[in-house]
Amino acid sequence: MNPKVDFYFSKAKKWQEEIELLRTIVLDCHLTEELKWGCPCYTFQKSNIVLIHVFKEYCALLFFKGALLKDAKGILIQQTENVQSARQIRFTSAGEIAKMEATVKAYIYEAVEVEEVGLKVELKKTEEYKIPEEFQSKLDKNAALKTAFKALTPGRQRAYLFHFSQPKQSKTRESRVEKYIPHILDGKGLDD
Repeated sequence: MNPKVDFYFSKAKKWQEEIELLRTIVLDCHLTEELKWGCPCYTFQKSNIVLIHVFKEYCALLFFKGALLKDAKGILIQQTENVQSARQIRFTSAGEIAKMEATVKAYIYEAVEVEEVGLKVELKKTEEYKIPEEFQSKLDKNAALKTAFKALTPGRQRAYLFHFSQPKQSKTRESRVEKYIPHILDGKGLDD
């Protein structure tokens, strides 16, 4: 147990018993406990394997490369359609966790194997993301914007394309594009 992580378990109100049990199970799999993104993160040879986190409706183990696991029991959940690699096992009671202990450990050991053999998740390439027409028209009309956008890292490009694509109404997409043109021209990402 890492003392830097203890606060996470003591501050929990709704899921305290459940996440303490998850912690015990994960540590029993000989992973290193660290604090990352404000959550307990468990690593194998400095590679992230699994994270414990809580939500209103459930607590969960998040497998960083869950998309590569066999999921023989069909229990892994993709949080949203845009999550490419990570998968969760969700829990709503300590009893459920206790019943699934052997399965959870098997999934953790499989995730460690995935890391040991060096498997990588095939992520969607930036070119595969659809460019919203509101943004494409700005790129077509403004060479400096087009050059600045192409100069951004692929991750920053994807973040903008995803952000611009989210609204259902064209007017909202247009306003998002307008708002971020100065950021793109300055070489900044969405959250810079």
